[in-house]
Amino acid sequence: MKRLGIGIIGLGLAVKPHALALRELGERAQVIGGYSPTPERRGEFERTYGLPTVDSREALLADPRVDAVLILTPPRSHAQLAIEAARAGKHVLLEKPIDVDFEHARAVVDAVEQAGRTLGVVFQFRFRPATVTLRKLIAAGELGELLSVSASIRWWRPPEYYAQPGRGMLARDGGGVLLTQSIHTLDVMLHLAGPVQRVAAMCRTSALRKIDTEDIGCAVLQFHSGAVGVVDATTVAYPGFPERIDIAGTQGSAVLEAERLEVHRKGHEVLRVEGALAGGGGADPMAFSHEPHRRLIEDFIDAIETGRAPMSGGRSALAVHGLIDAILHSAQGRVVEVPAL
Repeated sequence: MKRLGIGIIGLGLAVKPHALALRELGERAQVIGGYSPTPERRGEFERTYGLPTVDSREALLADPRVDAVLILTPPRSHAQLAIEAARAGKHVLLEKPIDVDFEHARAVVDAVEQAGRTLGVVFQFRFRPATVTLRKLIAAGELGELLSVSASIRWWRPPEYYAQPGRGMLARDGGGVLLTQSIHTLDVMLHLAGPVQRVAAMCRTSALRKIDTEDIGCAVLQFHSGAVGVVDATTVAYPGFPERIDIAGTQGSAVLEAERLEVHRKGHEVLRVEGALAGGGGADPMAFSHEPHRRLIEDFIDAIETGRAPMSGGRSALAVHGLIDAILHSAQGRVVEVPAL
């Protein structure tokens, strides 16, 4: 079968796990070229990963060998680039977030669908073995009716992280701890437990760094299923701790801590799936395995070849954008309904 030709737009911090994954998937995918407007980044990409680059985004989108485009640029550029790529006939794999708010994200999803192209979103936590196992257990009713679902993301980002121009600012990132860091864990929570109906929240910005986005966010949640829970998200928790999702149902409970799972079911032995507890929560935001990225890209290729939606497709990725918008709006002092997809 023909290898999928892939172009990469954006060669910054996020490119490492994708480049490593694509090299391992060489029998199924071929990187036609990576693009950054910065010559130094193009040179570093070529030296580090042995993959080719191009000096023009337009040339990359016009290249008939490119079947799909991987977009790894800052959030406020996502919409323009994703729609450009889809209209050029390319499938799109888009780094999170889709866009900086729910309505703009939904417009991107609609536009790519209208162009008849496949849209995948990089929510690689869905592909961790522990997440896959827990999702199957919940779907099979092993925990019974879900009663309590909560997420804790108590991470740390040092001053050096915010020294990069625009980091943590609305003008570049479009959001703070919820949109930039916690979005992966919140997406997994929804992937496991289903959509949230309403939220009541509080958010603030600490004095630790000069940014105009929130670095602390807390919310009470009511799910459509009837379950209730909380979100506790921050990047001020030195030295950074593993993200955690706690789920309690009528037949048992589960704790998903980073890549490690522990499940307690009535009348069963404790089920454990071992995995790393380190990964992105501390000073180095890229301190994690690229294996989930490889599984996500492989699923994206499968989806294109078979004509199905990716497991981390654009439409399903909208749920976490709706939740984050609702939390931020609720922090203004009211209970907010989460928008429907």
